[in-house]
Amino acid sequence: MNISEIKEIIQAAVDSGISELEVQRGDNRVRVVRGSVQQEVVIAAAAPAPVAAAPVAQPVATAPAAPAEDSNSVAVKSPIVGTFYESPSPGAPAFVNVGDRVKPGQVLCIIESMKLMNEIECEVSGTIVARHVDSGQPVEYGAALFSVRPN
Repeated sequence: MNISEIKEIIQAAVDSGISELEVQRGDNRVRVVRGSVQQEVVIAAAAPAPVAAAPVAQPVATAPAAPAEDSNSVAVKSPIVGTFYESPSPGAPAFVNVGDRVKPGQVLCIIESMKLMNEIECEVSGTIVARHVDSGQPVEYGAALFSVRPN
């Protein structure tokens, strides 16, 4: 499945008013669960079930739930739906920590989506003042990941 097919599935769920929809094509599975306040999209391969079950048990980070630390900070938001990782591999040091100085193009984290690892880069120079998501937590499109105070 590609992103346009996933968007069509989500739109079909919204248009029809149903609360839950699951579609499977080959090894790919997309599950859309709609609630009164937020929508949750879980994307997983058919084989490893524990990874697919985790987003249901954990709260999903959303943009309004993670305000900036101060009025001068800039929020770095997730450009995609996926799973947030603070480091390139388990046990490796985080790409950035609170208090670190960052520059444009510097990798801040990884968002795994559909088995692809997407590096999220900083767009401003500054200092990391907050991290709003824990490693391994699912994130939605537009969810605040970091707050950066520009220099």
